[in-house]
This record gives sequence, structure tokens and C-alpha cells, in this order.
Amino acid sequence: MQSTAYKLTEFFILFILIPVSFAIPFPVWIKIALSLFGFLYVGYVLLQVEKMKFRIAQGLHWKSFFKTTLIKLIAIASITTVFVYFSDQASLFQVVLNKPVLWLVLLFIYALFSVYPQELIYRTFYFQRYESLFTNKKLLIFINATIFCLAHLFFANILVIILTFFGGLLFAFTFYKTKSTLLVTIEHAIYGCWLFTVGMGELLGFPS
Repeated sequence: MQSTAYKLTEFFILFILIPVSFAIPFPVWIKIALSLFGFLYVGYVLLQVEKMKFRIAQGLHWKSFFKTTLIKLIAIASITTVFVYFSDQASLFQVVLNKPVLWLVLLFIYALFSVYPQELIYRTFYFQRYESLFTNKKLLIFINATIFCLAHLFFANILVIILTFFGGLLFAFTFYKTKSTLLVTIEHAIYGCWLFTVGMGELLGFPS
């Protein structure tokens, strides 16, 4: 399971074949089964093959991380607020203003059951398994962002693809720099929760 040929085959199935297939209409139970298989496979490889220990790493630079994340959040918040205001003003902050309980519940569910599994697969697993195959680290990060947006292809929306590509770049860079699933999960959750808050949640599959 550690040979280059095996890893490339694994990469193609997990990060290209399965995600792209989700954009094709077929029974949802099969898609759920494929997703579950993929997640269990990733967990097995990380624990049994890569022998990873899931614990909070020592020496994380929390202050620097939150400072950098805040700066990026301000930029994202400014751009997205203007975008929603001019493209769909009725949606601007409508969930948090009209359904605050739903807003809080969905933020919790999203962060725990969507963001963490995504980061476990697309950052922790990806970098652990494939980083050694790349001599160009910029290409490593670019490919990561590309497959991350492919995972959202089923939304059939070009704006979602653009958002997830640039989001993938941010998350890949954070993980490459910190090697922390926890930090990149926090960052991902912050930006994703903001998009839901500002009024772009329905675009990304949040119920409104």
C-alpha cells in the first residue's frame, strides 16, 4: 500500500473518480455508500498503514494562527458582504436575523460533521500519503485545491467551484505550514460559517 503505483491508483479513485461520479445522476444510497467506504478507507489507512496518532500537536502557534485567520476573514467578509448585497440583498444575514436557533444548530453540525471529515480526508490524508510524490510543493498545494473543488462538482455551480478552489488553496497552505488537522479545521469552519451567516449558505447546501 506504500508503492507509488498503489498510491496513484488510490488517489485517482478517491479524489477524482468518486467525486466526479457524484455529479452524475444515480441512486443517492449508492453515493452515501461510496462516501462511507471512502471515509472508512481513509481512517483505516491513516491508523493502520500510516500509524498516525490523533492528538493535539505541541508547540502550535495559536496567537499567530488566529491573527492570520482574522486578517483573512476580514478580507473574505468584506468581499462576500458586498457580493451578497448586490446579487441577492434579501439573503443578506437573513438566517441569523430570522432563525438564530437554526443558525447556531447548523453551525455546530457543519463544523463537526462536515468540516472535520473534509479536512481529515483532503488535508491530513492527502499530505500524509502524497507529499513525498511531489518535488514541487507549490504543485502539491495546487493539486490539493483542484481536487477539493472537484469534491463540490455535484453542486453544478461555477461560483461554488471558484470558492472551493480558493478555499482549498488557503486550507492546503495552512496545513502545509502547520501540519495540524485541528488548526485547518478551525480555519475551514470559520470561513464556512461566515458564508452561511452572510447569506451564501443555500449556495453551499445549507438549508435556509
